[in-house]
Amino acid sequence: MAEKKQVSTRLLDTVKKLLTDYLEEHQHRKTPERFAILEEIYTRTGHFDVEALFMYMKEKNYRVSRATLYNTMDLLLDAKLIVKHQFGKNIAQFERVYGNKQHDHLICVECGEVSEIDSEVADIVKEVAERTEFTVSHHSLYIYGVCKKCKSRKVGNLENNI
Repeated sequence: MAEKKQVSTRLLDTVKKLLTDYLEEHQHRKTPERFAILEEIYTRTGHFDVEALFMYMKEKNYRVSRATLYNTMDLLLDAKLIVKHQFGKNIAQFERVYGNKQHDHLICVECGEVSEIDSEVADIVKEVAERTEFTVSHHSLYIYGVCKKCKSRKVGNLENNI
């Protein structure tokens, strides 16, 4: 599960307002469970999967069923308050959108660790968009390879076998 973070009440108020507007516009009910899920997501940083979020909320005695959690995740995706990533594993990972700055991802094919990087890719995307007169809404870049820990573990295993 992503790490817990102190988040501003202003950010929480903003995303709650965005969710309220979305629910009203699409004629969905405004339930306490949906707002509890949103708040739990927005008080964390990094990536998370739905099952880890479900287990965490169960441990904290939230009264949220799996079905409610999955349905709310769909609503939050549609409302563009979270984004879904498939980092080459079968388990989808999510992260909050609002208040996050643009970043890209390094994914280790050995251990599955995902690292966020601030990159110059945004500058390249902007240049290409200007040159092609293309309006970019967002971009996403996944770079797959082997992380430093896994490389050093392999080197260590080779040295032990010699």
